[in-house]
Amino acid sequence: MPELFSEEWMQGFKEEWNKEPELVEELEKIGFNSTIAFGYDGEDAPRGVLTVENGHATAGEAYNGQELSWDLRATQKNWEAWMKKPPGLMGLGMAYTSRKLRFEVGDYAGMIKDPRMAGPFIKSFTVMGRV
Repeated sequence: MPELFSEEWMQGFKEEWNKEPELVEELEKIGFNSTIAFGYDGEDAPRGVLTVENGHATAGEAYNGQELSWDLRATQKNWEAWMKKPPGLMGLGMAYTSRKLRFEVGDYAGMIKDPRMAGPFIKSFTVMGRV
């Protein structure tokens, strides 16, 4: 298994993302475009970036100074736990309020209040577990 959030891992995430209709189709309906970074708490920069255009993942790569719409951070232990057992809406809320999941860039509150985005966000953890 490739290292979490490495370029190879992000490529696998991109492929799995595009196989999941609950992500692609739902985000396509709202014209979702975003550059989403993933990394670890305490590090200066994220490790991996997923580019999404109209709901479809178009690039999965290492962070290279890209302008980000979202930058999600957690400990490696928490990322791995969420990939084994994806959190639901309540679990994500608790992770956010307890700072186990941090948004260095992006508006968690705005996203989670919009059911068109909240459902796919939760589903993305399931997809991560497939990589």
